[in-house]
Amino acid sequence: MSLTALGAGIAALSCAGAGVGIGIATSHAVDAIARQPEADGKIMRNLLLGAALAEATAIYGFVLGILIILF
Repeated sequence: MSLTALGAGIAALSCAGAGVGIGIATSHAVDAIARQPEADGKIMRNLLLGAALAEATAIYGFVLGILIILF
């Protein structure tokens, strides 16, 4: 196995980590809304911000993996 494939595989782990992180955050946000329905606007705003940041991390990892494979 080449070091290129190993590096691309490690970079791809960021996508899995982002998926798990977004799933956990969504789970906790739904639980918080169930406990305090009047705070749903603030909870959803923070959830969307966190999900966007996690997705950005996943996209950076994906691009890095592609760059490792191509160059």
